[in-house]
Amino acid sequence: MAHQKVTGGDELIDREFKVLDKGFVRLVDYYGGDDRIVQAARVSYGEGTTTLRRDRILIRYLLENQHTSPFEQVVFTFHVKLPIFVARQWIRHRTARLNEMSARYSVLPEEFYVPDESRICEQDNINRQGSSNKPLPPDIQKKTIESIESICGKSFEAYNELLDQGVSREVARIVLPLNTYTEWYWQMDLHNLFHFLKLRLDDHAQWEIRQYAGVIAGIVEKIVPISFEAFNDFVLKP
Repeated sequence: MAHQKVTGGDELIDREFKVLDKGFVRLVDYYGGDDRIVQAARVSYGEGTTTLRRDRILIRYLLENQHTSPFEQVVFTFHVKLPIFVARQWIRHRTARLNEMSARYSVLPEEFYVPDESRICEQDNINRQGSSNKPLPPDIQKKTIESIESICGKSFEAYNELLDQGVSREVARIVLPLNTYTEWYWQMDLHNLFHFLKLRLDDHAQWEIRQYAGVIAGIVEKIVPISFEAFNDFVLKP
């Protein structure tokens, strides 16, 4: 996809931003920037935005008043490496275009997510789908990490044994754990990407997906700084 130039934007393309222990986010391409949003809005609102100051006023007005269609003119494509359990949360955002690595065609490398010990916390009694901020005792944290590494290692050992015995890849893969890493190309317009970030930067979202959302937010902010400022002021902060 050819993209409208944004100052400094091309410097971000193909850079891998590390996430978790083995994951990453990479900007593959983008189309448009703040200027494209302003140009699209002029079709409806007519002449008037000729300076950076006036462009900023218009963009902030659009987002504050939920006139979101001009933001759909800006599109981002990311290459993401992430654990499968994070991918299954991510895929709930159905407005994206997605192409995921297939374990039916490829043999998966032995790469699985192992959290830091500080991530091993108690179940939250209020947010019943998440962790609390209270870490478990160090001996339990250590034992948890050892269990994850042991069980996942055995799963990949079984996976490779099945492949060596001639079992098809699509069947052999079913022994692999949910923290196995997968990869995909993920494309979304800015309007829907802002919705993704609103939900996945929230404290109630799982910690792991928040790390990916934070990296993506940093990239988006550099490409569309005026729009991101408005998003921060009118969507995130309220």
